[in-house]
Amino acid sequence: MTVVDDRRASRTRRSVFARPTATTGWRSWVTTVDHKRIGIMYGVASLAFFAVGGLEALLIRVQLAGPNGSLVTADQYNQIFTMHGLTMVFFVVMPLGAAFMNFLLPLQIGARDVAFPRLNALSWWVFLASGIFVYSAVLFDGLPNGSWVGYSPLAGTVGPDPAGLTFGADSAAIHQSRMLFYSLGLQIAGVASLASAVNFITTTLNMRAPGMTLMRMPTFAWMTFVTAAMLLFAMPILGIALWQMMFQVRWAAPFYDPTNGGDPVLWQHMFWLFGHPEVYIMILPAFGIVSEILPVFSRKPLFGYSAVVFSGIAIAFMGWGVWAHHMFATGLGPVADAAFGISSMVIAVPTGIKIFNWMGTMWGGQIRFTTPMLFSIGLVSMFTIGGLSGVTHALVPSDTQQHDTYYIVAHFHYVLFGGALFALFGAIYYWAPKAFGRMFDERIGKVHFVLMLIGFNLTFGPMHLLGLNGMPRRYYTYADGMGWNTWNLVSSSGAFVIALSFLVFLYGCWRLRRSEQDLPPDPWDARTIEWLTPCPAPAHNFDTIPFVSERDEVWYRKHRDGGLEPPDPVDPSTIHMPSPSWFPLVLSLGLPVAAYGVFTEGAAQVALFVVGGMLVTGGMLGWAVEPSSEPSAEPDPAGRSTDDPGPRAGERS
Repeated sequence: MTVVDDRRASRTRRSVFARPTATTGWRSWVTTVDHKRIGIMYGVASLAFFAVGGLEALLIRVQLAGPNGSLVTADQYNQIFTMHGLTMVFFVVMPLGAAFMNFLLPLQIGARDVAFPRLNALSWWVFLASGIFVYSAVLFDGLPNGSWVGYSPLAGTVGPDPAGLTFGADSAAIHQSRMLFYSLGLQIAGVASLASAVNFITTTLNMRAPGMTLMRMPTFAWMTFVTAAMLLFAMPILGIALWQMMFQVRWAAPFYDPTNGGDPVLWQHMFWLFGHPEVYIMILPAFGIVSEILPVFSRKPLFGYSAVVFSGIAIAFMGWGVWAHHMFATGLGPVADAAFGISSMVIAVPTGIKIFNWMGTMWGGQIRFTTPMLFSIGLVSMFTIGGLSGVTHALVPSDTQQHDTYYIVAHFHYVLFGGALFALFGAIYYWAPKAFGRMFDERIGKVHFVLMLIGFNLTFGPMHLLGLNGMPRRYYTYADGMGWNTWNLVSSSGAFVIALSFLVFLYGCWRLRRSEQDLPPDPWDARTIEWLTPCPAPAHNFDTIPFVSERDEVWYRKHRDGGLEPPDPVDPSTIHMPSPSWFPLVLSLGLPVAAYGVFTEGAAQVALFVVGGMLVTGGMLGWAVEPSSEPSAEPDPAGRSTDDPGPRAGERS
C-alpha cells in the first residue's frame, strides 16, 4: 500500500510493470505489501480455519460423547481427527502468531515496514494456497487420514487399490492420494514459513529505530526474532521428510518402508526433530504477547526483562534436544531414554523462569482486569497446568504408560490451546485499536473469556482422567462398561461451551465493525512505541522515526518527560513506501498447480507442471523487473533522496 499524489501515479504508470496504487477496494488488499494489512489477512484466515477446525472437533466429541457412537464411520473419523490436528497446528496457531509478528514487528522496532515487503506478501499468499490445497482433497479421494503426525508405514503405504483421483481420461489413479495432499500441502506451507523467517530476522537486525539496542526491544519483538530463527532451521527438516514421504507414496521409494529396506522410525526422528521445536515456535510468540500485556495492566515494568528474554532464547536452544521424548515407546534403549528424559526435565527450568517473572510483574501491581489481561492470566494458569502434566512425560516409565492415551491429548491442549490460543485472543483484544481504530466491547470480551475458560477446562480436564483410566487416543468408538462414559460426556459438553464462546467473539467482531470510535494513539496507557502512532496506524507507520532512549520508551515519555508530544506534521506523499504488486499472488498460484501434477500421469502431468512452472517463473521475473517503489514527485524538505526509506539504526531522524 502506497501513499502517492496524482502526479507520482501518472508518471509511474508509464512503466509496463507499474501497478495500481489504490488504497481502498479489493484490489488494494490483493496487491498490498503493507505489513499491517498482511497481518490482518493472516489473522482473518487463521480464525476462519479455527472455525473449520472447531467444527471438526465438535464432530469428534459428538462421536465420543457416548459408547458405540455412530455419527461417522471409522474412515471418516480418521479424516476428521487428522485434519483437526493439521488445521490447528499449521493453519491456526502458527499463522495466528505470524499475524501478530507481521503486524507488530515494524511498529515495535520503529520501522516503516519489513525488510522485504513483497516477500512478506508472498508468504501470505503461499500460506493461503497451502490451506486451500490441503482441504481441496475433499473433492477427490478424501482428506488426509494418517493423523497429523503422519507416522509411517501406515501413512506412507502404497497399495494396489486406486484412490479415484483423476484429472483426465489418461490420468492414473494414485493410491494414498490423501497423504500426498498432506505431504505436498505442508511443503507449500513451509515455503511461507521460511519466507517469513528470513524477513523477520533481517528486519530485526537491520531496521530498528535509532537508539533501540537489542536489549531495548519489546519482548514480543524478541520472541518474534527467536521464533524466526527456529523456523529457519526447523522447516527444512520437515521439508526433507515430507519430500521423502511424497516419493514413497507416489513412486514407491523405500525411505520409511521396512519391506523395501526403509525404516519407519526414521520418519519419527525427522518429524519430531522438527515437531518439538515446533511446539516452541507456536508458544514463544504467545509468551511475548503476555510479556507485553501484563506490565501494561499491572502498571509495572516487566519483572526481570533480561531473564524473560534469555529464558526464551534458552527454550529455543534446548528445544532441539528433547524430540525423542515423543519416542520412548519405540525402544530407543536406556541411554537414549535417560538422555532425553533429563533434557525434557531441564527445559522446564527456563519455562518456569518466565512464569515466576510474570507472577512477579503482577505482584504488588495496580491490576486492571481488562479482557486482554484476563486472557493473559488465563495463559499463565492454563499453561502451568499443561507444563506440570508435561513434566510427567519426561519420566520414561510414566510416559510409556501414558503414550497414545487421552492423557497426552489433555497435555498438549493445555499447552497449545490453554497457552497459545488464550494469549492470541488476548492480543486480538489488546491491539485491535492499532489495527482498526476501534476497541472491543469489554463486556462481550469478558463473557468470551469466561465461557472459553469454563469450556476449555470442561473439555480437556477430564481427558487426564480418561487417559489414566486407559482410554486410547485415535479410537473412533468404545464399548459400554469401560468406565469412560461420564467423563466423555462432560468433555463433549465442554466442547460446545467453547463453540459458544467463539460465537460470542464473532458477535464482538460484528459490534466492533459497526462501532464508531475516535481513539487516541495510546488508549491503554501502554509502554512500547507502537502506541506513538495513531489508531489505526497509517500506511507509513511513523511520521517521524522515533529515537528510543529507554526500554519502555512511551511510558517514560508520558511519566518522566511530561507527556507525549505529537510529531511535526509530515506530508505523507513525501514518505517513500513500497509499491503494491500482483506478482506475489501470481507466484503463489504456481505452487498448488504444480503440486496437482504429482497426482497425474502422462499429458495431464506435463501440462500441470508446465503451467505451475510458468506461473512461478513468470511471477519471479515480473517481481524482478517491477519497480520496487514509486519515485516521489516532491523534493524532500530535509534534502534527503526521496528513495531513502528513512533513518537506519544508529541515525537520528
